[in-house]
Amino acid sequence: SSPAMSLSILAIAGMFVAAGTAHFVWPGLFVEIVPPYLPAPKLLVYVSGAVEILGGVGVLVPSVRVYAGWLLILLLLAVFPANVHMALHPEEFAQIPAWALYLRLPLQFVLIAWVYGVTT
Repeated sequence: SSPAMSLSILAIAGMFVAAGTAHFVWPGLFVEIVPPYLPAPKLLVYVSGAVEILGGVGVLVPSVRVYAGWLLILLLLAVFPANVHMALHPEEFAQIPAWALYLRLPLQFVLIAWVYGVTT
């Protein structure tokens, strides 16, 4: 694997492990962005955080990297509705500029492509 690929894998791992850890350290921040039509927001926050950590660590292990990559891609797709909800209801997230809420939508697909590119 090339140095650039190795750096990408480390970046993905660090990003997802950090994000997943944040779900446990500051769960309230994440509960606030769970769309109201979903049940058990705190449980969803903890499950998604655990999946982020598991996937982030998994991409570091060559024998499970492909599976970890697909796990992260599925997670990114699963949380996409929350990003859509935030973009459609910017008044509920006044601390975040509306343009940033919309920018997250295409960036989600960039992130999916990045994970796919370095894990498959």
